[in-house]
This record gives sequence, structure tokens and C-alpha cells, in this order.
Amino acid sequence: MVLQFILFATGLVILYYGAQWLVKAASSIAFQLGIRPMVIGLTVVAMGTSMPEFVLNFSAVLVGEDALAIGNIIGSNIANIALILGVSAVLLPFVLSAETLRKEYPLMLATSLLFYGLASDGMISRVDGGILVLGLMALMIFLVIDSRNHIRQGANGSGQLVPGQSADALQDSQLGNGGLSTRKNFLYLVGGMIGLTLGARLMVGSAVEIATILSIHPVVVGLTIVAIGTSLPELAASVVCAMKGETDMSVGNVLGSNMLNILFVVGLIAIIRPIAVEPVSIAQHFPVMIAFALVLYPIARFRKSISKMEGAFLLLAFAAYLGWLIYPYV
Repeated sequence: MVLQFILFATGLVILYYGAQWLVKAASSIAFQLGIRPMVIGLTVVAMGTSMPEFVLNFSAVLVGEDALAIGNIIGSNIANIALILGVSAVLLPFVLSAETLRKEYPLMLATSLLFYGLASDGMISRVDGGILVLGLMALMIFLVIDSRNHIRQGANGSGQLVPGQSADALQDSQLGNGGLSTRKNFLYLVGGMIGLTLGARLMVGSAVEIATILSIHPVVVGLTIVAIGTSLPELAASVVCAMKGETDMSVGNVLGSNMLNILFVVGLIAIIRPIAVEPVSIAQHFPVMIAFALVLYPIARFRKSISKMEGAFLLLAFAAYLGWLIYPYV
């Protein structure tokens, strides 16, 4: 079993760097084509940072591990809120803008509820996938229009991260980075695709083996080990944002990531191959995901900030959830 853990960790590292290379190449190509940095962050980079979840879950669905895939999406969305925002707030409490609470948060909550509703019949069909992808297109149109309004109003001059934009993309846009050479673009693009494919295969294969050896249900593995693993890039970006004291960055990153995990990852995979959803996920894990999404609102709404104590509460709630999942197997 030690070998399986080593393979899982190796796959995670390869997956991480594969995503980084793919995003770097895509951002560079977009810059060279003259696409505005704001739009790049909202579209190209946002899709690129969701590629680890997409490739991993697509690999899982192809080998019949639908429970692992669904568990990964639910677990990643829970980890994004509880783990990432919790760690960020403990490091440095942050203030939320009224605009985030008025626009991005309701969109994230509505996306989560839509996901739950479509999965409640035990299957995310191709039609359901089409609905999610249409939602993704609507979200992208909304964000692009909203970003244009911000540009007109001069509201984007604060250097803040928008939903789905990575810290690297923000830095590149601020520095006016013109991108890489054609040769480097090609190498990063191909290397990123190979890394994502290889890393996903190693992670899925080893996760399934670990679950089999320990007699753990695949959905639990997806909710814990795999979910936390695929959330590490977002965690790193949000921690950097928190350490730099950038207002609203961490929250924007989390909300955007949660929406893309559902609309892009689940939607596109379901169109390619319908995804079965187990009753235990519908009855237990989806409600927990919605609960974590809901608990964020009163924490942020009444104080317009997330303090160290509230960050610690999110971390404790996340630890309690993991403990509840793992306890039957201890």
C-alpha cells in the first residue's frame, strides 16, 4: 500500500505541474493574440486551472469510478470554502466587497443548488450536462460583460483577482508580460497535456487501489484524499493572496473555482458520458456541500469580513466533516 501512496503523491505533483504548464502556454498564446488580460483570466486561465479536476474525473468515469468522480467534485467544493478560506482567514483576515456578496456569491450558490437538483435522480445525463454547459456559457458572457463595465467605470484598477483568475495570470497582466516564444508555447502546451493525462491516471489508479485495500468506499476517497489533492493549486494561490493582503482575492478564487468545477468539469464530462450518482452522495454529501456554501453567507454578510476566529471555525468544521467520513473505517 505504501507504493500506492507514493504513486498517488507522484501523480499529484505531475498533475499540478501539468496544469501550470498548460495555463502558462494558454495565457501566453492569448496575450500574443491581443486578448485583454481581464478576459484571459476569466476564460482561458479559468478553464486551465480546472483542467486537473476535469482530466482526473474524466479518467475516473472512463474506468467506471463514477462515485470517485462525484466525490471529488463535492469534496473539492467543500475544501475550497472550508479549507482554503479557513486557512486564508487565519493567516490574514480579509474584508469582502458588497459586490461579491451581491453578484458572485449568489451565482455560486445557485450553481451548487442546480448541481444538486440535477443529480437528485441518481444520474447526471447528457441533457443535464448540456444544461450545465449552457450555464457555463451564460456565466462567461456575464463575467465578460461585467468586466467591461468595470473597465468603463475604472473599477478594475485595484489589481484585484476576479473569479477564476489565477495569481500568476494577475501578475502577468500587471507586468504586461507579452508571453513566451512559439517554441516554448508548444513545449509547455504538449508537456501540460501529457502531465495532466499521466498525473490523472496515476492518481485515479492508486486511489482506487487504496480504497480496495482498506475497504473504503470510492466516494469517500474522492471526498477526502483526491479532493484535497486537486484543491492544492487553489489553496496555494489563495494563501499567496492572503499573505499579500489583497482584498477579495481569496473569495473570488474560491467562488469561481466552485462554479467551474460544476459547470465546466461535470457538464462536459456528462455530455461525453453520463455520470451515475450514488444514493449516499444525494442523501449525505450534497447537503453538506450546500451547508458549507450557506454558512459562508452569514459569516460574511453581517460583518463584511472573515476574521481569524471565523476562519478557524471553517477549518474545525472541515476537520469534523473529514473525521465523520473516516471514522467508520478506523
